[in-house]
Amino acid sequence: MIIYAFLGSSRVLSVSSTTTIAILTAAELQLVVPDGDPSKLIVATATFTALTGALLLVASGLRLGFVANFISVPVLTGFKAGIGLVIILDQLPKLFGLHITKAGFFRDILAFVEQLPQASVITAIVGLTALFLLSLVEWIRPHSPAPLAVVGGAITASWMLGLSDRGVSIIGEIPRALPTVTMPDLDLIMMLLPGAIGVALMSFTETAAAGRAFAISSDPPIRPNRELFAIGASNLGGAFFGAMPAGGGTSQTAVVRAVGGQTQRASLVTAAVSVATMLVLAPLLGLLPQAALSAIVIVYSLGLIRPSEFRSILQVRRMEFRWALAALVGVLFFGTLQGIVVAIIVSLLGLSSQSANPRIHVIGRARGDRVLRPVSDKDDEENIVDGLLILRPEGRLFFANVQQVADRIRDLVLQRKPKVLLLDLSRVFDIEYSAMQMVIASDRNLADQGVTLWLASLNPDVLDYVRASGFAEKLGTSRMFKRLDDGVRHFQHSIEAPVSSPMKPGPHHS
Repeated sequence: MIIYAFLGSSRVLSVSSTTTIAILTAAELQLVVPDGDPSKLIVATATFTALTGALLLVASGLRLGFVANFISVPVLTGFKAGIGLVIILDQLPKLFGLHITKAGFFRDILAFVEQLPQASVITAIVGLTALFLLSLVEWIRPHSPAPLAVVGGAITASWMLGLSDRGVSIIGEIPRALPTVTMPDLDLIMMLLPGAIGVALMSFTETAAAGRAFAISSDPPIRPNRELFAIGASNLGGAFFGAMPAGGGTSQTAVVRAVGGQTQRASLVTAAVSVATMLVLAPLLGLLPQAALSAIVIVYSLGLIRPSEFRSILQVRRMEFRWALAALVGVLFFGTLQGIVVAIIVSLLGLSSQSANPRIHVIGRARGDRVLRPVSDKDDEENIVDGLLILRPEGRLFFANVQQVADRIRDLVLQRKPKVLLLDLSRVFDIEYSAMQMVIASDRNLADQGVTLWLASLNPDVLDYVRASGFAEKLGTSRMFKRLDDGVRHFQHSIEAPVSSPMKPGPHHS
């Protein structure tokens, strides 16, 4: 926490070992130290954490932070909601004094419902009372020190009423000592490397997602490469004190933001309190009922679930709404990292679909109006220049979308039956070889239908490709125009000029 506080780009992100990272770490260490020897586990943990930190620092040096750019706002919305539901379900059994074996979100729900009749009544009273008080205070006065008051009250009740003797689970004994320096064992590196790669990816993904999820408009932007460096250094530094691999924690950060945390001073305070707890407050904190702690986490995780954001996304873009749902369902079905990966894959598929089906606008203007603009099917036919069909494709034309573009253009030509088809290529920033060949073939097919193809507003790179293909020479100087208006004026002049008069081309590309 201390290292991240000075290096990280998020103002409120709380960096510690998250539930998912802890589970992955435990599984990896069990393979390396199957006998569970504590001294071996400490060394293996230090090595594993140092290796994770080193991998993150290497990724930062390679500028791999761009991976975080694939996490869009709708994906974050679904991710936050999924994480909120997972955290709440994880805490519910503790709220009622139950213990269930983790088997996946939906199976855990069934297990919780099945075991609910066996709940500890006194534990449920403690947990639900804390939950009610926290919710009430948060509703009346948001961002108040209510969690601290609840913790103090729960500890007092636990001590005075002897809740531990009555079957209420408490935090338990916390050793009063600072961690000693532990050196990694280089001989374990190759054994731990595969797992460290997975945990490093998990750490960065959770950090980037949580950092962006809890950022507000007044916060500086999250810088992915700096985050890679910050959490890499945090892991590497923490390794020498026996710390587990760490990343941005969603539940901890939710509490920090909910109680009004604004800067990384919150992390420094947390670290200071942790040191004080180790040295002084450990016996007191050990009396805290698990149910009260669960109530705090549940209340501040509810803020992650915002149905209004889903509605807003749905009102604007159905595709992005599907991305949000994919992130939500992915987290619930597969877990945090896998959920983000699923959402990113869905996002990329959606973007690929958009690239494979680019928009093609019909361009026109009302009679007497000088402004050329995209028109819709609902616009009056006056908006179309008689005998001239102007089409404006958007995006990159390449092998995956060229057939769809050609089919759409053919349909529009058959529908409107123009004399001249003028392609406005101002929104086409690149044209791949397959697309260029399709344009050349389309010119021949259009000529067979009595339609002449013109090109206008070519970007410099596209113009170079057209020239290199030899198509510019075939079109000549009378069918390529520097500006769209030049092409329109040339068409209008050709209509107004007598048939016997030679046609004078307007401004064009040479």
